Amino acid sequence: MRDSRLIHPTAIVHPQAELHPTVRVAPYAIIGAEVTIGANTTIGSHVVIDGCTSIGENNQIFPGAAIGLDPQDLKYQGANSKVIIGDRNRIREYVTINKATKAAEATVIGNDNLLMAYSHVAHNCIIENEVIIANNVAMAGHVTIESQAVISGILGIHQFVHIGRMAMVGGMSRINRDVPPYLLVEGNPARVRSLNLVGLKRRGFSADEIKQLKQAFRLLYRENLPLEKAIAQLDLISDTQPIQHLKQFLQASISDGRRGLIARNR
Repeated sequence: MRDSRLIHPTAIVHPQAELHPTVRVAPYAIIGAEVTIGANTTIGSHVVIDGCTSIGENNQIFPGAAIGLDPQDLKYQGANSKVIIGDRNRIREYVTINKATKAAEATVIGNDNLLMAYSHVAHNCIIENEVIIANNVAMAGHVTIESQAVISGILGIHQFVHIGRMAMVGGMSRINRDVPPYLLVEGNPARVRSLNLVGLKRRGFSADEIKQLKQAFRLLYRENLPLEKAIAQLDLISDTQPIQHLKQFLQASISDGRRGLIARNR
């Protein structure tokens, strides 16, 4: 049973929508028939949530956001695709999150993410957990951003690009290739600049882990080795999870039909 005291009388909530009784809905919001919203989530004024959209608990959705609308994809033929959003996300003013292109596909946002104002998440994107996306970031379709990455403002990300865990992307960059984990990239065209040392320290990486990642960075970006040879030598540094994750990301980027890697800084 919905608590009418938490839903403003000017909001339009379809009777088939499934809202937890603790959901708050501000004036003039519109919520469609196939929407499910979990406990203690707040929906700001003039928000539109439509399509087959599932939103978890304790999310904050700020005024003007549009979630679950049709993708901006000429291949879209009306499929009942999905948007799936986890818990404790903050989705700021006028963010747009489009559903996927084909049936049984989804645009997915995990937990504890911050999407700042006017950012756009296109069809079939995947944002994992604890990601920060700054203002006016435009993500094309099928982009994947791994956990704890930081994407600075006013930039574009090309379709099918992968951005690795704890990477940091500088503002006003053009991201048209994969960004490896733990690195800092920026520029137009974007280039790998350094290890994301500030991010690693803030996330509690040990001195040994940071030392190993510094060794990996020098091997990959300072030794002038062929990339495949440098990747093969990462096992000589360590078999710890950060090094192995970096290795697996690099291997997938150059062998799985993806867009390849951001170029080394010259």
